[in-house]
Amino acid sequence: MRYAVPISGGKISPHFGHCTYFTLFDVEAQSREITSKENIPSPEHQPGLLPAWLAEKGADIIIAGGMGPRAVDLFQQNGIDVIIGAAESDPEQAVISHLNGALDTVDNICDHG
Repeated sequence: MRYAVPISGGKISPHFGHCTYFTLFDVEAQSREITSKENIPSPEHQPGLLPAWLAEKGADIIIAGGMGPRAVDLFQQNGIDVIIGAAESDPEQAVISHLNGALDTVDNICDHG
């Protein structure tokens, strides 16, 4: 299982489309342990690009602070589950919390309609 988390300033980016890079976390599903992580620079922001791009990178789940409804639909069409409103700012802790069913979420902080 592979998580994608958008990062800006070392923390989960409030808007995934304008992040500096993504951290990809590979997780062993049964043990719920992170087995590897990789930072990859985000491509230039273009509407609709990131869902297909992250699908090509093998992402199964994206954890983000905020995202518009069109982006959510595109991620889901690309087979990627979407977790939005992550209250945790530390990307690794957010993945661990999600694996343990304990990730706190707040309202979607993206104002795109």
